[in-house]
Amino acid sequence: MARKNLLAGLAEKEADDQVSSASKAYPIRGASKSMIRSVNELAKQADAYLEGEHVVELDPNAIDGSFVSDRMGDDKEQYQELLEAIQERGQDSPILVRPHPRIDGRYMIVFGHRRVRVACELGRKVRAVVKEIDDKTHVIAQGQENSARANLSFIEKAMFAKRLEDLGYDRDVISSALASNAAAVSKMVSVVTRIPASVIGKIGSAASVGRERWVELSLLVGKKSDIVNEILSEPEFGEMESNGRFERLLAALNAKGKPVRKAGVKQEAHSWAAEDKSVSVSVKKAGKAVTITVKETDGSRFGTWISDNLGDLYEAFRKSERTATGD
Repeated sequence: MARKNLLAGLAEKEADDQVSSASKAYPIRGASKSMIRSVNELAKQADAYLEGEHVVELDPNAIDGSFVSDRMGDDKEQYQELLEAIQERGQDSPILVRPHPRIDGRYMIVFGHRRVRVACELGRKVRAVVKEIDDKTHVIAQGQENSARANLSFIEKAMFAKRLEDLGYDRDVISSALASNAAAVSKMVSVVTRIPASVIGKIGSAASVGRERWVELSLLVGKKSDIVNEILSEPEFGEMESNGRFERLLAALNAKGKPVRKAGVKQEAHSWAAEDKSVSVSVKKAGKAVTITVKETDGSRFGTWISDNLGDLYEAFRKSERTATGD
């Protein structure tokens, strides 16, 4: 059964014109077609999930949270402002839910967690749009809404990206959900891979700390785990606000204040040889670059054949990807 094209409009028109109607359905290729051009466009796309849909009132106690978390805790001041606004004039915009994929009669939040929490606290029904969507569309819609509205910090986005990767989603899905290109997503995942989740949890969302400073911290944490444990166990550390906790730990790990540089990328090597040893191939990867070396008796002719058939080989590669993803 064909999926609805819920992601139409993510890319600019000229990018869309290059794609057939079949390929416009999820997922969006080419770094999500150069990604969403602005937060405003992303907000419009998030709104599109609600446009033209029937709004119903649901018991918030019948609604469960998303299967993947994207926040490290609510901003108490912002939450209180939202509660007071809804208490005064009601819920302005509906949330998006889907029928719970495993429990009959219940719903799962796609976006709108705080509005559900407010409704519970105020003892009110929550205004919602109910849509039948699959898990992939769920995480993209959730990521788009939060990237446009929720002002997620870098580390919250990075944790969300890592959770999606751990659930088996590829980089196209994660890029679309976070409105980030493949390189940015790769950096997010590398940061939260190098820093233990327990350390990130102790620091918190650190709303004012950007990507490069988190990268700097990630390069230091593994080298000085004894200092990390010492700082995290300080009584005053837990009393600081999140940005202060980040600054305290980074300052302790980089006492000299010198720029921290990432070590050179280690090359990954792979080799293959024909059974009769007439051809051997070695493949070396370093970052985005791949070097292929062909040797032995038939090496020169095999290399020439590869060069002459690059177009066909690339088409076979694209076909294998489409088959693997079911698109």
